[in-house]
Amino acid sequence: MSSSPQDEKDIKLEVVESNQPVENNMDELDIDDSERASMLPSPAVAQTPRQPKPKLTATIIIPIWIVLSSSVIIYNNYLYNNLNFRYPVFTVTWHLTFAAIGTRVLQRTTRLLDGTKDVSMSKDMFLKSILPIGFLFSGSLILSNMAYLYLSVSYIQMLKAFNAVAVLIISWVFRLSEPNRKLAFIVLMISSGVAVASGGELKFNLFGFIVQAAAVAFEASRLVMIQILLHGLKMDPLVSLHYYAPVCAFLNLFAIPFTEGLAPFYELARLGPLILISNAAVAFLLNIAAVFLVGVGSGLVLTLTGVFKDILLITGSTVFFGSTVTLIQVFGYSIALGGLLLFKLTGGK
Repeated sequence: MSSSPQDEKDIKLEVVESNQPVENNMDELDIDDSERASMLPSPAVAQTPRQPKPKLTATIIIPIWIVLSSSVIIYNNYLYNNLNFRYPVFTVTWHLTFAAIGTRVLQRTTRLLDGTKDVSMSKDMFLKSILPIGFLFSGSLILSNMAYLYLSVSYIQMLKAFNAVAVLIISWVFRLSEPNRKLAFIVLMISSGVAVASGGELKFNLFGFIVQAAAVAFEASRLVMIQILLHGLKMDPLVSLHYYAPVCAFLNLFAIPFTEGLAPFYELARLGPLILISNAAVAFLLNIAAVFLVGVGSGLVLTLTGVFKDILLITGSTVFFGSTVTLIQVFGYSIALGGLLLFKLTGGK
C-alpha cells in the first residue's frame, strides 16, 4: 500500500552517505507509502525562534514505528486479498488525500510542521521540481501497492533489497557517483541474493515481479531526481508529505478512470467507512512516528531497524497469510541483506 503512501509510500534502501539528507535515511527503512523526506532549495529563514518539537526515546519510538510500518503493509494486503478490494490506485489516492488534509490540520494545531516555514515555494520550483518528483512518487506508490495483488508480502520484502542496487545504477548513469570494485561487488552480492530468493519462490508470478521491479525503478529514480533537482533544506517526513501528497493525489485522480474506473466507488458501501478511515489513519500515523524516529537514530540504527522490520514482516506473513518461505529464499535473502548492510556500513562509496 501506500506511502501509504506505503509499501507503503510500503519505509524502506538507497544511497546513504555520511552527509545524506533525511530522505535517504527514511528510505533505508523501506517506508512504503508515505514516509518520505526530501530536500528543497532556497529556504526562507524563520524570523522568530521556535520551541523544539517534542521528542521520544529510541526505546519507545522504534517499536512504535515497527508496529505501524508492519501494520500498514499487512492491512493493505488484507484489504486487497482478504476483503477483495483490489483497487490499489484508488487506495493510494485515498491515503494521499487523507494525508494532505491531515498535514494541514496538524500544521494549524501542532508544531510538527513548523518546517514548512523554512520552505519558500515558488511556481518555478513547483513545476520543475515538486511536480516531476511527485509523478515518480505517485508511480512508485501505485506500483508497489499493485504488487500485493500478485505476490506475497514475504517475497515483496525480499525484492525490496534490490532498491539500493537500483539507486546505485541510476546514480552511475547520471554521474552522481562513480562505480568501483567494492560497489560492483555489493551490487553483485545483492542481485545474486535476490535472484536466489526469487528462484525459491513457490508462487512466483512474472507479472507481479515486473510490477514490483517497476516500483523499484520509479522509487530509485525519485531519489536520484531529488539529488539532481532539489538542493538545500532538509525536510522531515511530514513536511515532505505536506507538499507531495496533494500533488500525487491530484495526479492519481487522472489515472483512476483509465485503470479502475468507477468500480472502487461501487465497492465503498460494502467496505464501510471504518475500514477506509482506519486504513488511511494507520498510514498517516506512520508518518508522524517517522518524524520522531529520524531524530533518535543514526543511519546505521535506521537501517538495522528497517531490516528487523522486514524480517518480522516475512515471519508475520507466514503466520497471518499462510505464505510459504523456503530455505532457498532464506539463504538468498541473507546474502542480499549482507550486501545491503555492507553498502550502508561503507556509506555507499
